[in-house]
This record gives sequence, structure tokens and C-alpha cells, in this order.
Amino acid sequence: MDSKQQKGSSVLPTSTSGVHGDSHVQPRRSGLSFRRLCYTLSIACSVYGIFHILQARRAHPPHHGHARLGPLPPTAQSDVCPQPKSLYPTRHSDLSAGLDSTYADEAFKAKAYESLIGAIKIPTESYDDLGPVGQDPRWKTFDTLHEYLWATYPKVFNTLKVTKVNTYGIVLHWQGSDASSLPVVMAAHQDVVPVEPATAADWIHPPYSGFHDGEWIWGRGTCDDKSDLIAGLEAINSLLGQGFEPERTFVWAFGFDEEASGRQGAGHLATYLEETYGTNGIALVLDEGGGAYGPQYGGDVIFAVPSLSEKGYLDVRIELTAKGGHSSVPPRHTAIGLLSALVVAIETEPHEAALVRGGGPYNATQCAATYAPEYPAKLRQLAHDAVHDDAALAELRDALLDEFPRFEAILRTTQAVDLVQGGVKVNALPEKVFAVVNHRIGEHSSIAELKEEFTSIVLPVAARYNLSVEAFGKNVSAGSAGHIVLSDAFGSGLEPSPVTPMGKDDPYQVLAGSIKATIESASGYNASGVVVAPLLQIGNTDTRYYWNLSRNIVRYKHLQDADRYNGAHTVNEAVRAEGWIESIRFFTKFILNCDEHL
Repeated sequence: MDSKQQKGSSVLPTSTSGVHGDSHVQPRRSGLSFRRLCYTLSIACSVYGIFHILQARRAHPPHHGHARLGPLPPTAQSDVCPQPKSLYPTRHSDLSAGLDSTYADEAFKAKAYESLIGAIKIPTESYDDLGPVGQDPRWKTFDTLHEYLWATYPKVFNTLKVTKVNTYGIVLHWQGSDASSLPVVMAAHQDVVPVEPATAADWIHPPYSGFHDGEWIWGRGTCDDKSDLIAGLEAINSLLGQGFEPERTFVWAFGFDEEASGRQGAGHLATYLEETYGTNGIALVLDEGGGAYGPQYGGDVIFAVPSLSEKGYLDVRIELTAKGGHSSVPPRHTAIGLLSALVVAIETEPHEAALVRGGGPYNATQCAATYAPEYPAKLRQLAHDAVHDDAALAELRDALLDEFPRFEAILRTTQAVDLVQGGVKVNALPEKVFAVVNHRIGEHSSIAELKEEFTSIVLPVAARYNLSVEAFGKNVSAGSAGHIVLSDAFGSGLEPSPVTPMGKDDPYQVLAGSIKATIESASGYNASGVVVAPLLQIGNTDTRYYWNLSRNIVRYKHLQDADRYNGAHTVNEAVRAEGWIESIRFFTKFILNCDEHL
């Protein structure tokens, strides 16, 4: 797609840092002496020379230094970070404009806020140790939420076809008039992470109060993910209220245990949706996730960061058994000591970072280097060279790790020792201990590669202490002082996801164009451009179950960075109320654009 060259475009100012010289402006006179003519010509030549130096530096910025330079040449821009055009509904333009006016109305906002607040007040916490639906009474909290949703949005639940899956999964089906068009699925989840009781007093307002202080709405789920759940329902309700009848079929899938693996919710929803619409029977799946949108890198260009893929996942259990006995006659290394040596070895050897051409981190970096006016000059040049130069690609990878600490989690397979258990009494040597190491697998790797690397770290430690090793079902090392078993802790291993295509005719373009249009049409929009820069989702979402439904899966939440207080999964989770209205506007434009342009 061509770069935008109009309002909201990403044309950035160009700096002339590094070029210095005095400029003298002479008073204008009616005639010139020969001396003055020569002097004027010399100045002109100097200016002409400086102009060409500047042009050369714009095209080929210095490799090192602290100068902040302008964007790459237009040909490079379109190659490394193609931008979609802002996409506005045309067939439904009056409807879209009318709803924009509705969403700006204070009465609408107040009612929408109350709807979100009511959902926040219901503590739909999901836990890792929940039993199956129908057996564990803690699921009952979702009955309360369903009663609330049905009462708050009667038009939605009485007009659309509603199917409940595994009791608490909700599917809303809005049949379109064109049966030949593949449906679009929008997903959200009803559950929230539990509030740690010890932190309840640290909240500015109680975590399930839904308190609105005039600016912020406080409570668990305001960012993750009741904000999307309620925004989606508000968009449907508003469209129904205007008599909108879609040509394309739209489906909403609301899971209820995304924060606890999603097996009971999205796991069952995926089966139902595939049985209903067939393998690859969905045009596009949009779920929560991805980055928000807002200015980055010190400039005023707005970057929106949807995720076109997500990392893989594996929890590795290290179980170590050793001889027990009385603690008064301990061996040199107890089972806990041996396990500690393994943990130290694992943390001492982080997995290699990788920057892969065409991958999410690479694409996002190229977009930043192309369009961010304050992007570091060295990284900008490296990104330019890395398109064709492998050495520059490797140098860019290392420079990203040095410049932006967050890339540690993006470019590597991460590892975190999260669970440790061992010992039952102070005077008894522990005979069996274990630890669980959580991994988020980089897009360049795989479960098999991770298992191989993990085993290679454990083996030297095992040899040092004369321990035998069974690695993922295979005996790989002998020893007599103890035994190590490596395994998939919970049977939840997940490969890195497929990458959603972003060609000019792919559904991604409708989503990206809708993002740009929503931002550019917002009240108070004041930026030099909007750039959609796809990245990699480092956590996992319910989309892990939806791979068979569509090759086009995007994870994105339409909230500004500045509209999320503290973020999700921590104390003082809150959303700026006015900012959340933009989520409703986005869903509305996305639905209308999909109905017309997809």
C-alpha cells in the first residue's frame, strides 16, 4: 500500500544536525559591484554545496553519532513499512458520522460508563486450579455476569442468535444477507485475574468498586478485558439502534477463562466455531492484545501496534530425587542444593536473541526507523542496511537490546523460574524437589529446539554432581547420586503462532485502515501522522485455540497508552473513561468497514 501523503500522513520533519556554518543575509540593493557579485556567487556556491551535503546525509545518514535524522527515502518507506490508507465507510458514511456524534454525546457516555462499571463490579476471577464447569462452584460468578449482560443489553441478546458453549462461553451470531462472504469473528473474555488479598489495601479505590472519579474508572478488568467486552456490546447495540443490517455475517466469541489457559472457554468455543463455519471458514479473527496506540520515541507520530503473531509457550518441570536421611549427617549437596545449582545454570545462560526479516520485531523496527522523527540515528541506519545486509541485521539486533530493554523479552525465548517446592521438615533431608520454569518461545524457535537447549544446559550440571537425567521421556545421562526428570509440566506446550499475512489484498488492511481512520477522526487529534506498526504478542491470548478458523488473526486493543493507569494484572488497574469511548468508535468503524470493504 502507498504511504499516506495527506492529513494524518507520516511525513516527518528532517533535521540537519551535524551541518554547521554562519549565514549572512545582505541588505537588498538595486545594483551589484563586481566585488559584490563575486562575493554573492561565492555564497551561492557555498549554499549549493551545503544543500547537496544535506541531501546526501538525508539519503545516507551517518552510521554513528547522536544526531536525530529524518525518514528514509520514500522508496525505502514503501518497501520496509507499507502503510494502508485510512479506511472510512462510504456506503455507511452517514451512519458512521451519526454514531460518531452519538458517542460524543455526554448522555451516551454516562450510560456507557455505567454499563462498564456494572460489569467491573462482578468479580469474575479465574484460577489456575479451577475444576471443570459444573463441578467447581467458583464458576457460579459468571451466572451473575450473564444476568447483568442480558439485562443491560436486551436488544443485543434478543436480536442476535445467542449460543452458550460449555455453560459460560457466549457466541453472538449476526447473520448477514450475503451467505457467500466469510464471517468475521471478534473475541473478548469475561474473566479477570484474581486480586491478591494482601494487595487489596494498596488500591486507590477498591478493585471491584468500578469507581468513576470523573476521569478514571477503577477496577480489575477495566484494561483486561471487560473494556473490550463492553465496548463491543455497546457498538452492536448502537448499530442495532440505527437499524443497521449487515451483508457479512459477524460473530462474537466471549471466553471465560483466558487468564487460566482458556481450555474451558475458548477451547470449547473453537470447536463449536469450527464445526459451525468449517476449517478456515472465518475471514478474520480480532481478539484482545497487541500494544495500544500513542506517540513513541519522543515524537508526535502516533504508532498503533497490533500483533500478527504471538510467542509459543512451555512450562518445564525439573524434578530431582536424591537420598534422604537425618539432617545431622547431610551430604555435601542436598536435593535442594542440587536443584539450586540447576536453577543458577539455567538463569546464567539466557537463550539467544534473534531478529528475523519479515517477523514482528523486525517489521516494527523498520516502521520506527522509517517514520519516528526522534529514532536513534545509529539504529535508523542499521535498519536501512539490515534489509539486505546480514551483518547489519545482527548488529541491529544487538543495538536494539542495548537501546530498548523491552526487546529482551521480544527477541529472546524468555525463561522464568516461577515455582519451587521441596522439603517437609527441618531435620529431614528432602528426597524429592522440583521447580517449574516458564518459557515464552521466540518466533524464530520451537518447542523441540527449546527442549534440546534446556537439556544441554542441564547435562553439564548433572555430570558434575553424578546425576542421571531423563529428558522429556528419554534417558540421556547416567549417574548414581540422584536422578533428574525434565518434562512438560502441565501438558500445555504451544508452538509460536502462524504469522498473519499483511499483503495489499489481505484482511489485515481493513483492520489497519480502520485503526488509522479512528485515530485521525478522533476529537482533539493532533499529530503529524499515524503509523500502524505490527509487532509480536509476547503473551498468549484465546487465539491460541483459533488457528484452524483463519490464517488472518490479529490481536489489538484500541486504547491509548495514556488511557491505561498502571496497566493490567496489577494494583490500581484503571481506564480513562473518555479514552475508552474510542474503543467503541473503533469497533463500530471496523464492523462497517468489514461489511463494505473486506
